[in-house]
Amino acid sequence: MKKSTLVTSFLLLAGIVPVAAQTPPARPVVVSPRVENLTNPAGIETLQPRLSWQITSTGRAIMQAKYRILVADDQSKLNLATGNMWDTQIVPSEQSLWIPYGGKPLEAGKTYFWKVQVWDNQGQMSDWSSDTAKFTVGLMQPADWSNAQWIGYDELDAAKRYVPGIHAPGNSKDYKNVVSGNHVLPLLRKNFAVSKPVKRATAFITGLGQYELHINGNKVGDQFMAPGWTNYDKRVLYNVLDVTKELTNGNNAIGVMLGNGFFNVPNERYRKTLLAYGNPKMIMKLLVEYTDGTRDQIISDNSWKTAPSPITFSSIYAGEEYNATLEQDGWDKAAFNDGAWKAAVVVKAPAGKLVAETETPVKVMAVIDAQKTEKNSDTTVLVDFGQNASGIIRIKLRGEKGQVVRIYPAELVNEEKRVNQKNSGKPYFYSYTLKGTGDEVWEPRFSYYGFRYAEVSNAAPDTIKGKKLKAVITEIKMLHTRNSAQQVGKFESREDLMNETYSLIDWAIRSNMQSVLTDCPHREKLGWLEQTYLMGESIHFNYDIYSLYKKIVADMMADQTANGLVPNITPEYVLFDELFRDSPEWGSASVILPYLIYQWYGDKTVMQEAWPMMTKYVTYLKSKANGHILSHGLGDWYDLGPNPPGVAQLTPKELTATAIYYYDLDLLSKMAKLMGKTAEVSQYATWAADVKKAFNAKFYDAATKKYATGSQTAMAMPLAVGLVEDANKAGVLDQLKTDIITNESALTAGDIGFHFLVDALTKNGSAQTVYDMNSDEKVPGYGFQLKKGATALTESWQALDTKSNNHLMLGHLMQWFYDGVGGIKQEDTSVAYKNLIIAPEPILGLDKGSVSFNSPYGRVYSEWDHQYSYRVFTFQIPANTTATVYLPTPPNKNIMESNQLLSMRKEIKQLGYINGRQVFKLGSGKYKFIIK
Repeated sequence: MKKSTLVTSFLLLAGIVPVAAQTPPARPVVVSPRVENLTNPAGIETLQPRLSWQITSTGRAIMQAKYRILVADDQSKLNLATGNMWDTQIVPSEQSLWIPYGGKPLEAGKTYFWKVQVWDNQGQMSDWSSDTAKFTVGLMQPADWSNAQWIGYDELDAAKRYVPGIHAPGNSKDYKNVVSGNHVLPLLRKNFAVSKPVKRATAFITGLGQYELHINGNKVGDQFMAPGWTNYDKRVLYNVLDVTKELTNGNNAIGVMLGNGFFNVPNERYRKTLLAYGNPKMIMKLLVEYTDGTRDQIISDNSWKTAPSPITFSSIYAGEEYNATLEQDGWDKAAFNDGAWKAAVVVKAPAGKLVAETETPVKVMAVIDAQKTEKNSDTTVLVDFGQNASGIIRIKLRGEKGQVVRIYPAELVNEEKRVNQKNSGKPYFYSYTLKGTGDEVWEPRFSYYGFRYAEVSNAAPDTIKGKKLKAVITEIKMLHTRNSAQQVGKFESREDLMNETYSLIDWAIRSNMQSVLTDCPHREKLGWLEQTYLMGESIHFNYDIYSLYKKIVADMMADQTANGLVPNITPEYVLFDELFRDSPEWGSASVILPYLIYQWYGDKTVMQEAWPMMTKYVTYLKSKANGHILSHGLGDWYDLGPNPPGVAQLTPKELTATAIYYYDLDLLSKMAKLMGKTAEVSQYATWAADVKKAFNAKFYDAATKKYATGSQTAMAMPLAVGLVEDANKAGVLDQLKTDIITNESALTAGDIGFHFLVDALTKNGSAQTVYDMNSDEKVPGYGFQLKKGATALTESWQALDTKSNNHLMLGHLMQWFYDGVGGIKQEDTSVAYKNLIIAPEPILGLDKGSVSFNSPYGRVYSEWDHQYSYRVFTFQIPANTTATVYLPTPPNKNIMESNQLLSMRKEIKQLGYINGRQVFKLGSGKYKFIIK
């Protein structure tokens, strides 16, 4: 037997597979081409858009070495590899994110097409990106609208304008009986002709508060409650829609239906605020480009016709009523006779600037079937969908003309199985009047709610009998509506409680990702700011929130006051009293969010544009401070103390307010350095040092090694934001952990503190403590909520039925799944996860699981399996990135990778043994480490 054969046989007996003969290097593949981090965006607000893409490859240690981009003004030119607008030629660079367009000037309203090709560090060339990639430039100047006018059914009397809104008018003797919001909700229409072959047709449109566009009888687009919500005195969002396929040769018709949204909140039923910017109105430009190179445009003006719609009531807070007997068949078709309609009224334009909506729109993202339907009174049936979520009802039914069916959605039911809206906004209901023509299908257009149950009056499935249940329900479903941000992450494990906790938090995230990040999808629907950064890490690991968060920053910039205050909610639709309007832990989102966006996605322009807002805000905080200590605000909202939840009970609000003030200043110093603002680097660093000194002098007790009351929040927040002096860190951390153990790992931190508690423990090697605190079903927490039947995260740790049962805050364990147990992080100098750190934490009780995360560069994956006498870790690292991997293992353990001895894996660089971990530097690719 030959020597080589003997060696091979020995290796096989030892369980070692020898490296096969080298195969040719794999070719890279370009995927996910994006413009301004969006796929095929319509309406970009820049003439120098930035292009990005991802690379996939089956090889290892793949880096981009060169790229070439082509941009054309016609798809046919691009198909011939002609970039008549821009051809970069071959550019030596590994940059694949945020490459600024550098070609010929772009034109407003025009669509462009592009593709990219790359070469990797092994000399392999990709094909051109195969995805159809395009972008449409928005109408950036008023003249680009070609004299289109704002039109409506009528104009709001200026004396009836209520901006900002009046809080809780139903409880006010001055405003309770004010008549507001009883205007017509109109239909508008316009006929036009097309006489030549159409190359492309683009609609530029918005309707306030919300609109629905129809062309030739068909609804255009799949958005729900478009456009996004803003302060309409500062910004008005419009949409850009490709309607080429909707047009036909000959006569055509445009139809638009308008709703209220936050533009006008009727002062009846449940209402969080009395708010009226104006009556519903719209503006539109339809650009038709013909194959012969000519163009036509149809604009909104007084040549349009208008009439009342079948929607007789609509409120973002109270529901919607639809009378099908008022329908006018074919109103949105060219053959319709609109002789009885009146001419549209040219109305006053809103004060806000028209800005293209580049945020991912709200859409119907899931359809949930009824799990159970039962009779709960002589006149009603109760439908249980099994999941508490944001959304609307779609009902299919039949009955006699004029019969009225009401639907009351709710999170909870009482002991009599009647819906309970007491703590989610009451009354809220949908009403549908049948037209009596057989099966009728209806769903609300301009309102939504958070619910699990629906109580339907005067109707039932034919399997349920009742004299007063006259209409027959043939189908009823929940349509889950949310921001359509792409899901990019997933956690899975063998441990049921952790899987259910992940789902619990995820449903709260989904339900509160709307046009803003709401705290709850029913009684509030407002953009409370603290959760944007406290829950930010948790959300961004699961969803691509770049465009949503960029919009939130713009909302904050729009609502900052002259003295620098950033209010607790944006858009600021209602003026709260000082306690609920001005809290540093909320307003500091104005500083923290731009930095997080840069960290997560690599876009520096957001913090550059927000710099004036950020600096003005900390100057405002300085004006409120006494000796560098702040003392106002809500503090650690909803912490778990002896009293019912609300304002902080266990931690002085001075501590949380001042800690976040310091954090703001520290981040401003870092951002100033990133932007080359040399003087400001020193200015904010010195300012932060002064706050730190004052903070420790006031709150730190050297004898006990405790801050203030020693609560979880009081101890964790200084650790997490860098307020603890290096010499004191170990003592403070030990004291925190001791107190947690002494209290049997019970949770007490609230809305503000829990994020910092999870962060401080995880980053200081105590991920196991986080698990122990969140794995007990007997004390208030996630398991406790699940045991009480919650299907979405609740407002209170105790899952009180007197509070919201679908709430975004307190979901911070989600972050721990990814950067704690899964260990996915990035190096301090890295952005957009270019230089990864993967440091999984072995957790007793969570012996097998995985997390995946589609970073800006591609999929990151971390899997662990500790079920046996050996440990297995599987990682995936995207092309054009690197990762430093920290494997938890005792020293001198035998480590293999993909059944090979490490010594045989030349692409794996061993960096040594550090703090109980074997450290490796890895390039892209998939790796499987076995530790025996």
